[in-house]
Amino acid sequence: MINGSPCRVLIVDDSAVVRQMLSEILASDPGIEVVGTAADPLLAREKIKRLAPDVITLDVEMPRMDGLAFLENLMRLHPLPVVMISSLTERGADTTLQALALGAVDFISKPKFNVARGLQGYAEEIIGKVKMAARSRVRTLARPVTPRITLDTVAPTPARKIQFRTTDRLIAIGASAGGTEALRVVLEGLPADAPAVVLTQHLPATFSTAFAERLDRHSAMSVREASDGEAVLPGHAYLPPGGKHLRVIRDGARWRCRVDDGPAVNRHKPAVDVLFRSVAESAGANAIGAILTGMGDDGARGLLELRNVGAPTLVQDEATSVVWGMPGAAFKLGATDEQVPLERIAERLMALARGA
Repeated sequence: MINGSPCRVLIVDDSAVVRQMLSEILASDPGIEVVGTAADPLLAREKIKRLAPDVITLDVEMPRMDGLAFLENLMRLHPLPVVMISSLTERGADTTLQALALGAVDFISKPKFNVARGLQGYAEEIIGKVKMAARSRVRTLARPVTPRITLDTVAPTPARKIQFRTTDRLIAIGASAGGTEALRVVLEGLPADAPAVVLTQHLPATFSTAFAERLDRHSAMSVREASDGEAVLPGHAYLPPGGKHLRVIRDGARWRCRVDDGPAVNRHKPAVDVLFRSVAESAGANAIGAILTGMGDDGARGLLELRNVGAPTLVQDEATSVVWGMPGAAFKLGATDEQVPLERIAERLMALARGA
């Protein structure tokens, strides 16, 4: 619902089966009204003008105009909340990450086989993501890409001049909807010798490798998928491999990654609460916790556990969050007193790492 009225959705997909299934799924919720469908972006363009939808679902691969090209034009000329329909393939993962970079709010994974039955199995998630998109803030992060910085590079900004090397601090960050770009912004702002960073972002299993590679291209730190048992080192950021939890364990004087194939927590795998609770136990007051944009409340209780053991904590502020679900839940729970705009989070994390 938007101001008491159902959110108006336009479905853009070249598959008649997908258009029909999405229409039936979305129309089953009283908070959603499917105002139209379009088989390609050119038809969609006319229907957007005529129907004024609140949300668009958009397929990536379509005739007459590529979905990414249409999305880029849309976000530049007529920004609207967009939920991408993507395939669960490596190529699909990279394309979906590009769509999120262009301003899409979230995505729905389309199964490779038996699409109709597969989409029906995701009905609750599809409805939830479309309704969330209707309440989201459309943010086009069309800023210049920061070049990769090495230790030999002379950096002009104060944040890049920070020299910091210690194993005594560990930064833990969790995110969900809107988080793929928020994490990129934060990691771009951290210097190559920053404290070790452990991350959890809600993504399908097949997306993790492409996401780690994307973050690595944009960060002065080395960003990688964690392997079980590897040491957690300064200047490195670690993501859980696809569909697995990431924990941090203490091994004598150092920390190590523990990759866990246990059950989903808060309906997520990986889950932010799993990471944060392990960091609270293993690093205590030497940790720093942060929750970025995301739907739901995963991570809120884990961030409170971090705060309770003396770790400084923060959340992304509402104004710069695509969805202030996870950060808002943590703030309301009392897990932090600090709300920080996205563009200042890296700077604030480094200040906290220095004890400021």
